[in-house]
Amino acid sequence: MARPVVAIVGRPNVGKSTIFNRLIGDRLAIVEDKPGITRDRIYGISDWNGKSFSVIDTGGIEIDGDDAILKSIRVQAELAIEEADVIVFMCEAKAGLTNSDEEVAQILFRSGKPIVLAINKVDNMKRADDIYEFYSLGFGDPIGISGSHGTGLGDLLDAVTERLPELTDDEYDEDVIRVALIGRPNVGKSSLVNAILGEERVIVSEVAGTTRDAIDTPFERDGQRYVLIDTAGMRKRGKVYENIEKYSVMRAMRAIERADVVLVVINGEEGIIDQDKHIAGYAHEAGKASIFVVNKWDVVEKDDKTMQNFETKIRDHFLFMSYAPIVFLSALTKQRLQKLLPVVQHVSQQHALRITTHLINDVVSDAIAINPPPTDKGRRLRINYVTQVAVKPPTIVVFVNDPSLMHFSYERYLENKIRAAFNFEGTPIRLFTRRKSENEG
Repeated sequence: MARPVVAIVGRPNVGKSTIFNRLIGDRLAIVEDKPGITRDRIYGISDWNGKSFSVIDTGGIEIDGDDAILKSIRVQAELAIEEADVIVFMCEAKAGLTNSDEEVAQILFRSGKPIVLAINKVDNMKRADDIYEFYSLGFGDPIGISGSHGTGLGDLLDAVTERLPELTDDEYDEDVIRVALIGRPNVGKSSLVNAILGEERVIVSEVAGTTRDAIDTPFERDGQRYVLIDTAGMRKRGKVYENIEKYSVMRAMRAIERADVVLVVINGEEGIIDQDKHIAGYAHEAGKASIFVVNKWDVVEKDDKTMQNFETKIRDHFLFMSYAPIVFLSALTKQRLQKLLPVVQHVSQQHALRITTHLINDVVSDAIAINPPPTDKGRRLRINYVTQVAVKPPTIVVFVNDPSLMHFSYERYLENKIRAAFNFEGTPIRLFTRRKSENEG
C-alpha cells in the first residue's frame, strides 16, 4: 500500500517545520534510538481518523547556489506539486498577506492539486480576524492554526483527509519481489537499473506505477519474478533540481512504501556522506529489507584491504542497519553484478520469515537464563512469553509483567539473541513490549 503524500509549502518563517512536527506527533520520538541514525527529518507519517499519510516539510529542503527567497520558495513549491497528493499552503497571520505568499499561490493555483490554506500564528482571538484577507488567494476558507499552542490542527487535519486519495494496492502477486533503488543523485541508480535488466530482460509489461512519474519494470530471472521500482528520475531536470540533494528523499519515499527490498545505492568512488544516512534511515524506519549496493567499484583504486575497509566504514556510519548485507559492484562493467539478485531473493525471504511461538520462546528462555533481566528499584522484569505477530518486517511482541521495566539495552540484547538463532539477515525486526493481561495464557 502506497500512502498518499501531503506537502507543507510556504515562504520562509511561517512555521512550516513546527506544524510538520505537530502533524507527525511522537512518531519520530518512538523510532528506535539506535546509534548512527540521523534525526534530521523532512518526512514523517501522520494518522487522522483512521487515514494514514506521509508528510513532507519543504522547509527542510536546502537550496544550493543562489539563495534568493523567491527562487527558493518557487523551487520548493514545484517539488511539492510534483510529489504531493494534497498541499498545505501555509501563510502567517502576524505578517499578513505578502508578495511572496501571492507568488506561491500562483504556482499552486496552476497545479490543479487540492490545496488546504492554513494561516499559522493565530495565537489569540485578536489574531483570528487577521485570516480574512487570505480569502483573496482563491483557495476557499483559510484555517487559522497555532503551531505554538496546537490549536486549529484538528480542523486542518479534517480538511486534509477529506481531500486525500484512497490507498492504492499494487497489482502484483505475492511471489513478486518489489525492489526499489534509492540513493542521492549521481550514485548510478539509472545505470544499475539498466545493468540489472540488461540484454536478457524479459519484460512482462511497462506498467505505470502508482507513484507518479515512476515506471515499474517487471522482469523474471531464474524463475523468480521481480519488479524494479525506479526512483532515478528519468526526466532531465534543470540544474537547480540536481543541486537539491534532499529532493532525492522526496522521490524515494513513495518507492520505499511499495517495496519489499530496498537497494541503498552508494557511490564507491565518492564514499559515504550524511545524505546517504538520511536516505537509508527512511528504508530502516519503514521496516523494509535492505541491501547496501556500493556502485562504481570498477573505478576505485584497490588493494587487498580496500573492500574490507569500505565495509568497515559502512558499518560505522550505519550502525542502525547492521543487519543489511553489502554488495560491491559496477553497473558500468557489470563486475560482480551477478551477486546482487541472489542476495535480493535471500533478504526478501528473511523479511517474510515467520518463526513458530515455541521456537522463539525457547530462544528467549535461553537468553534469560544466560543474562536475567535487570532489576529497577527492587522490581524485576518478568517475561511471560514471546510471539511473532507479523512479517514484512518480522514483528515480535514480548509479554511482560510491566513494560516500563524493559530497558532498551535488554530489548536490544533479546533482539541480538533472536537474530543469532534465526538470522533475519537484511531485515529490521520490530520488537514491542506489552503487559500480559489477566486473561492471557
